[in-house]
Amino acid sequence: MSVRELVVLGTASQVPTRHRNHNGYFLRWDGEGVLFDPGEGTQRQMARAGVAAHDVHRICVTHFHGDHSLGLAGVIQRINLDQVPHPVTAHYPRSGQRFFDRLRYSTAYRETVGITEAPVDADGVLATASSYRLEAALLSHPVESYGYRLVEPDGRRMLPELLAAHGVKGPDVGRIQREGSLGGVSLDDVSEVRRGQRFAFVMDTRLCEGVHALAEDADLLVIESTFLDEDERLAVDHGHLTAGQAARVARDAGVRHLVLTHFSQRYPDPEEFERQARAAGFEGELTVAHDLQRVPVPSRRHCAAPGDGLRIPGAQAGRQG
Repeated sequence: MSVRELVVLGTASQVPTRHRNHNGYFLRWDGEGVLFDPGEGTQRQMARAGVAAHDVHRICVTHFHGDHSLGLAGVIQRINLDQVPHPVTAHYPRSGQRFFDRLRYSTAYRETVGITEAPVDADGVLATASSYRLEAALLSHPVESYGYRLVEPDGRRMLPELLAAHGVKGPDVGRIQREGSLGGVSLDDVSEVRRGQRFAFVMDTRLCEGVHALAEDADLLVIESTFLDEDERLAVDHGHLTAGQAARVARDAGVRHLVLTHFSQRYPDPEEFERQARAAGFEGELTVAHDLQRVPVPSRRHCAAPGDGLRIPGAQAGRQG
């Protein structure tokens, strides 16, 4: 049985607190796992959450500030210690290659697993797997930062009542799926589009084109909301979002489930993030994330929405990783 869920490993911003670890987010997507932004302490948080090194197939780092990347050293060494049997690919801004190298080889250990380095230097498709396409978009932060997005290809849902009405049954159901038509009956006559699921991950950034492109039509959007709205000037100055800004992005993008995270330690009341997000007009499902929380990806919509990829001029396509 396939499982698609987000496991929240850490939700603090620059400074961890007694209740919030540095960043870390693990996405289970059927038989694969994607680890996003492993900050300091991620290896221990994985153990607490029941996420094993064997579960990790990809590592996606948005940028090389410490709260998003200092855990790389421990995670990579654990992957080698446990001799993970499958390939592991790491995506990160190419401009931070020196930081990735330092973290990967920060201490002595026996390297038993080949980590494939697939740095990001442009918007577009990074990799195509069996059940998703991984995309990236440039964000706006004091250091180069990219957000990520998983898009499942659209499929078809066969409709029994229409199959019966057109006399399509038995082996002919498979034939019409493979061939697109049968005896004057088209696939569109007996089925509907099964819209693929979309997951978006947006960390440290100001409002910019990349934020909106990543969030577009997302079923589950994980997005930073470091500041409350009254501190919007600070957010802009430091390259971050407020709760209200993040919620308006989600509202305008048609997001179904919004997950707010990356909270500054200056705010003692997490419920204020929810209040401000609702005041901004977001009416979908809303989670103010806490450490070790699990958030399921919403079930598929029945019909496809317009657009099936990043709406970014000059996006590259088809690059494998």
